[in-house]
Amino acid sequence: MYKSFFLSFFLLLAVFATRAEDYVFERGIYYRPQHLGAYADSMCVLDIARPEGATSAPVLVWFHGGGLTGGRREVPRDLMHDGLIVVGVEYRLSPQVATTEIIDDAAAAVAWTVRHIAQFGGDPTQVFIAGHSAGGYLVNMLALDKSWLGGYGVDADSLAGVIPFSGQVITHFETRRAQSIQPLQPTIDRTAPLFHVRRDCPPMLILSGDREKELYGRYEETAYFWRMMKLVGHPDVTLYEFDGFDHGSMALPGFAVTREFIKAHLRR
Repeated sequence: MYKSFFLSFFLLLAVFATRAEDYVFERGIYYRPQHLGAYADSMCVLDIARPEGATSAPVLVWFHGGGLTGGRREVPRDLMHDGLIVVGVEYRLSPQVATTEIIDDAAAAVAWTVRHIAQFGGDPTQVFIAGHSAGGYLVNMLALDKSWLGGYGVDADSLAGVIPFSGQVITHFETRRAQSIQPLQPTIDRTAPLFHVRRDCPPMLILSGDREKELYGRYEETAYFWRMMKLVGHPDVTLYEFDGFDHGSMALPGFAVTREFIKAHLRR
């Protein structure tokens, strides 16, 4: 299903009228063993925001953007609603580590969440993953290439849903930069989510900004991704284009749509 949202008073009202519930935070939790060196120890951490008294609550693991070269972990306030536990992940960055090591960090964080979130009132059978830009790329890779989570004993298909916010689906431009390939020269290899398109991955909500305002033709990239997922027979994949929103600001309406997607995909 393809949907287009127009910037309107009613959409903005729906976004800004929300109010975060009473949440408590657990900060600076290590999701890797602390023996990988000072840099890994400083970066491979996560924060958990949970409603007070949460029991068997749905969980969203959130990956920040920043081109795989910057950014810090965050728990978006607009996701702290409806009893949802939100896990904000920090990961190592390029050029200190390769793109594949960053994907592995993301896999380790999700695997840690699946194994430990029950201690914080979360339901390990209701784990969604989402992220913006570079974070969207990471969740695409984890959902589609099962080897990443499989390396930690977690089946990617056990995830409740995947929500990439303007996530790259060709080979990431940071990987291409390391290979002296220009940002506008498209490449698809095994580090590209498109390479791993399959019909049996978890439900997907693919989000994009306005096609005239997005980064490097990202809307057309994600629209092709959506089309290929439909062609291989995925039964539950939806694409939204947020008219009037650019690469950065599209996260704002995306949060509202994400909350509705999660509520619709809870496993009863």
